[in-house]
Amino acid sequence: MFSILIRRRACLAAVCLFASLLGAGAQAADSVPLFANPAPGMPVPPELAARAFVLQDLASHQTLAARNADQRVEPASLTKLMTAYLVFQALQSGKLQLTQTLPVSDRAWRVGMSSATRSFLTANSRVPVEDLIKGMIVQSGNDATIALAEGVAGSVETFVEMMNRQAQAFGMKSTTFRNPEGLTAAGHVSTARELSYIATRLITDFPKALPYYGLKDFSYNGVKQANRNLLLWRDPTVDGLQTSYTDSSAYGLVATSKRDMGGAPRRLISVVLGATSPESRANESQKLLNWGHSAFDVIKLFDANQTVTQAPVWKGQASAVRLGRSTPVMVVVPRGQGATLKTTITRQDPLLAPLNKGQTVATLKVTLAGQPWQDVPLVALDAVPSAGWLGRIWDAIRLGIK
Repeated sequence: MFSILIRRRACLAAVCLFASLLGAGAQAADSVPLFANPAPGMPVPPELAARAFVLQDLASHQTLAARNADQRVEPASLTKLMTAYLVFQALQSGKLQLTQTLPVSDRAWRVGMSSATRSFLTANSRVPVEDLIKGMIVQSGNDATIALAEGVAGSVETFVEMMNRQAQAFGMKSTTFRNPEGLTAAGHVSTARELSYIATRLITDFPKALPYYGLKDFSYNGVKQANRNLLLWRDPTVDGLQTSYTDSSAYGLVATSKRDMGGAPRRLISVVLGATSPESRANESQKLLNWGHSAFDVIKLFDANQTVTQAPVWKGQASAVRLGRSTPVMVVVPRGQGATLKTTITRQDPLLAPLNKGQTVATLKVTLAGQPWQDVPLVALDAVPSAGWLGRIWDAIRLGIK
């Protein structure tokens, strides 16, 4: 089924070889990449009345459509996706508890009172963390957002530093935050692609966050406010995420939809930026999501933890390692074109122990009708510790004469 393309690296000299006789030789695991551009051959997406957009398929990590995806824009309240990521990170680590209360500082109250989106928090009161989360997500409350930032980091300034460190850890090159809530500030920028990645990491790393984004309304201090994501009322498969607006950025929406496709659930994330009205951002997002669900077939190539191939290992306690993925290997193709899929495997030899379970060591290259379609990293499904010194020397000698 597969042809294996192997690129072998010969030893440069015997001196180099024996200098590394007892060396570990492990390769570092790849970080999760940002979404790539749509592959050539993708169907043409519908025309949207928006400055920029991106549509992602989460199961396959494929970009289905994009326009001006890397154009720097003011993220406005879409900033709160990163704020939420750090809040749920703090909840997971135990730094915050949903039931604990946080103080509403004068700064949080003033930011709320000076902006159009607020949760009507009372200055110098204490509010449960879960209510602040609902205020930030459902009401897009800037006061609730500041209170959470101060509760996580002690100050807004320290929290913003955390946001930017997290953006760097994600590998983002175009995102810089100046505040947690998204008010206009010089240098406060992101892109449609990078915002889609933050949203993806938020709901995959912290799935307990998603139900908050599906809430249609939230009441606090006697004030009931509706979620500004109109798709929550129009499409039962939409369960998030965040709206945005400023004068300079116009209207934006990051939306996610999960639909059952042939017995398997499939989730898409759309980012639509620069729409002309709340109605327009909802309509254009709906158009993009509907197209993404209807124009493609989803094909599972391998199950989670299924052996795709085995690779020889040198200087290890095992002579081979199973390669695959800890999640199913899924590929999205234009409807009706699945029969033209082909796969090959590339890896860089020699593969030296120790190897960690989950370490990226090869690539599954997928082509569609003979054209490059998708690259899927393959990882070691088992750990391979280093062999003893005698085994490492013997393999080094064998490699030197190979």
